[in-house]
Amino acid sequence: MGEFIALLRGINVGRAKRIKMADLRELVEGLGHQDVRTLLSSGNVIFRAARGRAGALAQAIQDSLAGELGIRANVIVITAADVAAVIRENPLPLLASRQPSRFLVGFLPRPALLAELEPLAGSAFADERFAVGRKAAYLFCANGVLESQLLMEFSRLTEGTATTRNWSTVLKLEAALSDI
Repeated sequence: MGEFIALLRGINVGRAKRIKMADLRELVEGLGHQDVRTLLSSGNVIFRAARGRAGALAQAIQDSLAGELGIRANVIVITAADVAAVIRENPLPLLASRQPSRFLVGFLPRPALLAELEPLAGSAFADERFAVGRKAAYLFCANGVLESQLLMEFSRLTEGTATTRNWSTVLKLEAALSDI
């Protein structure tokens, strides 16, 4: 059995795509996964599953969301090892520790897509910073996420396939994995 996290994009943000976490847990359990837990109300599901490809697990959850709950949302599944690597490889640790709510980790459906984002690292976005790791992208939104030109450009380039979590949430996900 492997430990995984499903990251749902755009869940419970504003009035769109509202899902009760109990319903989300039940949906993931219905797919045969074990020790299913949610973290916060923003679409983070921690679970154990028979070893499988993250992409296949994500697709099954995404299909069930649409079929059973009528909600269309991109789902990215990462492993416990991925979370550890994202934390360990953070190229901007000082910014993450000083302003964790403005420091985002961008997860993509396939890490190979990260190479396409490299040009953002050299772009001028005032006080904002961008870096690409092996498993995720790192965005520091100096004036907050709502005002971030960097985040807008990241979203445009990833065509809505990526999802982000702030640094505090990433650390909470790692801690929750240790409780499984």
